[in-house]
Amino acid sequence: MIFYVNAKAARQGDGSKERPFKHINDAAKVARAGDEVLVYPGIYREYVDPVNAGTKDERIVYHSVEPLGATISGAEEAKGWKPYEKTTYMFEVDNGVFNGYNPYALAVEGDWYFTPKNAETGEFIDMHRGAVYINDRQMYEAVSLEDCVEGKPFERSWEPQYANLKWFAVVGEKTTTIYANFQGKDPNQEKVEINVRRNCFMPSKKGVGFITLSGFAVEKAATNWAPPAAFQDGMIGAHWSKGWIIEECDISNSKCCGISFGNYHQTEKDNDNYFTRKHVKSPTQMERDAVCIAQYDGWTKETVGSHIVRRCNIHDCGQAGIVGRMGCVFSLIEDNHIHHINNMQQLTGAEMGGIKFHAAIDVVFRRNHIHHCTMGIWTDWQAQGTRFTQNLMHDNHEPEFITRDANSMCQDIFVEVSHGPTLIDNNILLSKASVRWATQGIACVHNLFAGAFTVVGGGTDMRANGREEPRYTPYHIPHRTEVAGFMSFLHGDNRVYNNLFIQKYPYDPDPQPTESMGFSATLNDRGGNFVWDEYPTYEEWIQKFKIGQKVDMYDMFEMMNAHFEHLPVWIDGNAYFNGALAWKHEENKLVDEENKVTLELVEEDGNYTLNTNVFEFFGDFGTGIINSDTLGEAFEPEERFENPDGTDIVFNEDYFGGHRGLSSIPGPFAKAEETYKVF
Repeated sequence: MIFYVNAKAARQGDGSKERPFKHINDAAKVARAGDEVLVYPGIYREYVDPVNAGTKDERIVYHSVEPLGATISGAEEAKGWKPYEKTTYMFEVDNGVFNGYNPYALAVEGDWYFTPKNAETGEFIDMHRGAVYINDRQMYEAVSLEDCVEGKPFERSWEPQYANLKWFAVVGEKTTTIYANFQGKDPNQEKVEINVRRNCFMPSKKGVGFITLSGFAVEKAATNWAPPAAFQDGMIGAHWSKGWIIEECDISNSKCCGISFGNYHQTEKDNDNYFTRKHVKSPTQMERDAVCIAQYDGWTKETVGSHIVRRCNIHDCGQAGIVGRMGCVFSLIEDNHIHHINNMQQLTGAEMGGIKFHAAIDVVFRRNHIHHCTMGIWTDWQAQGTRFTQNLMHDNHEPEFITRDANSMCQDIFVEVSHGPTLIDNNILLSKASVRWATQGIACVHNLFAGAFTVVGGGTDMRANGREEPRYTPYHIPHRTEVAGFMSFLHGDNRVYNNLFIQKYPYDPDPQPTESMGFSATLNDRGGNFVWDEYPTYEEWIQKFKIGQKVDMYDMFEMMNAHFEHLPVWIDGNAYFNGALAWKHEENKLVDEENKVTLELVEEDGNYTLNTNVFEFFGDFGTGIINSDTLGEAFEPEERFENPDGTDIVFNEDYFGGHRGLSSIPGPFAKAEETYKVF
């Protein structure tokens, strides 16, 4: 059955073409498996709560008739602003519009959220879930009415041209008064909105699966912080279900997260934001608990995950473009443009990025363009079977006018406390830090790295009582969610084959360990594989275990040290330019210490071209074809580097999908050229 929705209809109808619904949610109440909801252009200021699930063979499809013509908004227009002082205006709204969820009274909060503090008093400064928007630009929350009137730019902003647009709210019993400094613009002549709804398109109950959302603009919801051991908010959310498709949508201006494939309320086990509420157990322990509780609550491949996000434009969200914990397993994230995430810098914590996934088991990120985010993609815990392939990532670092602080967490790809196997292949990674390695069990094949491998060998253990407290995380049955075991991190167990390293940025020749978010880590800036010099070859490592010899329990004690030392690494076939350094044991390599390589990404009208002269200096250097047999299996889960369906991977296709033939050259391109149209 087809249901029709048209916000411009003269009056509410029955969903027929002749008498369409005026609201999408009316269709969402009655649509069942196999039905289609056609939505005509207009702004739909409502919360859509799908009641029924589709099936694998009969989905429920919500389709914008005109691409991006239908907008689902969590905001309302604010008209009737009154002058207050200087360039600041005031607006009073009746609290009834919030329906019990007043985002101007509710602080952003949750585990792993770092509430800002007053530098002089040490008191917490609450950031609220509410927001004011002028011409689709989110304004900055002031810490006081005086701060709002003064209009001093928020100093940590990555977008200083907007950082003096400020608002402040005073919540009363019946009304909320919002003050906003528009810096000379008349809000009654501009498009000004305030967010009033928590979500835009998300089932209120679990298990509403096999939904397609196609061609919508979704914007301006008052979402809360989305931590891993709590219910995870999003403007769009699958809410612990299976088989959603979100395609060709424009998703923007969420207070926190755009899309959520996240955790469910574990309230029956009292584990929702446990640390924030009770304090007595560490947030890390709560995450372990969340995984184990989910095992008993039916977290399986058959019940949750397997979502698709494709060809979406996701931008200007405060925390993350896409967030997920466990509910994101077995998903495909492809062909998306994700950019300008967390640029306001008013929200800080350990759950930020263009994409932030916990337990990205068998998730594939491919052909995405991710840039100008606090970090590109952050896979935290259980990046088992995860693959990053054919992505373009750049400018995921602080602007030049921002000084890096001790908690800087900027990079293209961050893999944290996972046991692998995690595969990074055929990507163009151009930010100052290409990959953060607070983990083990990664394979990097045929990438272009303009930045460094950073935090190698650190960042996994919590710093407490003056010592490192090992942080252990789970690994799983291959291609399943069932937990196979837990282990701390030995580091290593990595493969780095056929990559191109070009030192693009200045580097600190002697970086020192620093305390960052409770972890001890060294933020290396220099490119190359020299960071693995202290790690053993496989031959050096395996000989410690007396393979082929008869051993007894006395030998266990002799081998004890070896059981807790670094795991081996395999490195071969890489090329190094502009000062990037090779691994000391690498035999087949190209190191050019004489020539100056240029590397430039040029944008024109939304098209991106990569220009380089690097192939002038390759000579006849070439490498072989890498496959799953070359990479072997990750140590702890004993799972091969392979496709999610268990089939082998042969790396004979490049960034564009072009064929490599019988041999290859380092980097993501099959052919050596000076110019590549990369997006």
